[in-house]
Amino acid sequence: MIIIENVTVATVDAADTVFARGHVVVGDDGRITAVGAGDISEKSGRIIDGSGCLLTPGLVNTHHHLYQWATRGLALDETLFGWLTTLYPIWGRLDADVVGAAAGAGLGWLALSGCTTSMDHHYVFPRDGGDVLEAEIEAARKIGLRFHPTRGSMDLSRKDGGLPPDNVVEETDEALAATEAAIDRWHDPSPDAMLQIAVAPCSPFSVTTRLMEEAAVLARRKGVRLHTHLAETDDEEEFCRKQFGVTPVEYAERVGWLGDDVWLAHGVHLDDSAIAKLGATGTGVAHCPSSNARLGAGSARVRELLDHRVPVGLGVDGAASQEVSHLGAELRQALYTARLRGGPTAMNAREALRLGTIGGARCLGRQDDLGSIEVGKLADLVLWRLDGMGHDGIDDRLAALVFGPPARVELALVGGTPVVERGELVNADEQELTREARRAHRKLMAYR
Repeated sequence: MIIIENVTVATVDAADTVFARGHVVVGDDGRITAVGAGDISEKSGRIIDGSGCLLTPGLVNTHHHLYQWATRGLALDETLFGWLTTLYPIWGRLDADVVGAAAGAGLGWLALSGCTTSMDHHYVFPRDGGDVLEAEIEAARKIGLRFHPTRGSMDLSRKDGGLPPDNVVEETDEALAATEAAIDRWHDPSPDAMLQIAVAPCSPFSVTTRLMEEAAVLARRKGVRLHTHLAETDDEEEFCRKQFGVTPVEYAERVGWLGDDVWLAHGVHLDDSAIAKLGATGTGVAHCPSSNARLGAGSARVRELLDHRVPVGLGVDGAASQEVSHLGAELRQALYTARLRGGPTAMNAREALRLGTIGGARCLGRQDDLGSIEVGKLADLVLWRLDGMGHDGIDDRLAALVFGPPARVELALVGGTPVVERGELVNADEQELTREARRAHRKLMAYR
C-alpha cells in the first residue's frame, strides 16, 4: 500500500475536483482505493509526504515516433514534405539496435516529463533491420511505462505517386500480414494491460486506398484501435484533393476511418464540416502543438474540437520534428496555442490538464481505467514538485504546473509501481540511455 498525503490533488474527474490538501491511497493491486480531502487516520505501508507538490493522473502521450530520437536537429527549416524527403533516406537504414536505443532514450525522457502511458507510431520497417517493433517494446518494459505501440505501414512509394522512396515501403499484403502477426503476438486486451497494439497505416500520401480500407477491417476484426496522420498540412490537403477529389476527413470517411475506435494525429486543417463529423462519430485527435509549430503546419482548432465533444489528447510527436519532446511542457504549449487562436478564454489550466490525461486516455480507449484519480482506477500517478524558485508564489498549484516552467517529477507511479523518484529514473540509468542513443545516432548518420 502507498499513501500520498498532505498534497494538492487534481483528480480530473467529471467535476474537475481539486483537493487543496488531500490524500490518495494505492492498494497492493495497483489501483486507487481512496481519494479525498485531508489526511487519513489509519496508516500503513509506504507514506509519502506531498508537501509542496501537486498530484495528477499520469500524462498520456497519444502520438510519437520514438525512432526519431536518433535523427534530431535535421531539416530545421523545412515544411513537412521537405522534412520527410530529407529524412526518409536516413530512416531507411534503421535497424532494431538503433530503434531500441532511440526508444529507450525517448521513453526515459517521457517518464521524466510526467508521462506514464505512451503510444508509438512506427511505420518504417527496412527488410534487413530485424524486429524493430520488439526492440521498442523491450525498451518500454525496461523503463516501466504503459505502452501502446502501433504497427504502422507504408505501401505507396514515390514511383507510384506517394512521398516515401521505394526502400522504405512494404507490399500491401506483407504489411497487413505483419500487422496481424503483431496483434496476435503482443496485444493484451485486459483492463490493466501494460501493452496494447493498434493498427496504423502512416498517412494518405504514403499508403494506398486498399491498405487503408483493409487495415480498418483487420483492426475491427481483431478488436484493436486505428491510428493515422490526417489533416496535418496544406500540402496534404492539396494531395487528397488532387488524388482522391476530397478533403482528408472526407477521404477518411470514404475508407472507413471515422469512429470511436479511431484517433487521428494532428487534425490541424479541419473545416467546420470535418469537425462536426469527428464529433458525431467520436473520432479522436492527437493534438501536437509543438510539432505543428516547429514545422510551420498551423494550429489545430482545439476549442472547436472540444466544443463538438471530440476526444482530444496530447502528443509530443517524433523528436525529429519536436526536439523538446517534454510532455509536461506540452500542457502549456497547448494552452498557448488555443489562446493564440481564440483569446485568453479559449483554454484554461484545467482544460489543458484534461487534454494530457483523460483526453489522452479516451483516444487510446483506456478512459475506464486511466486518466483520472478515482477509486478503482489504475494508480498511474505523477507527483510534481512545485515549491522551488520557478513556481514559488504561484498559489494555484495547477496554474503553477501549466503556466510555470517544466516541473520536476518527484514521483511517478505506473500501476502503483515507481518508475521515477526524486527526478530520476528507477529502472534505467539516464547516462547509459544517453550514451546508447548517441551511439545509435552516430551509427545511423555515418553514411549520410
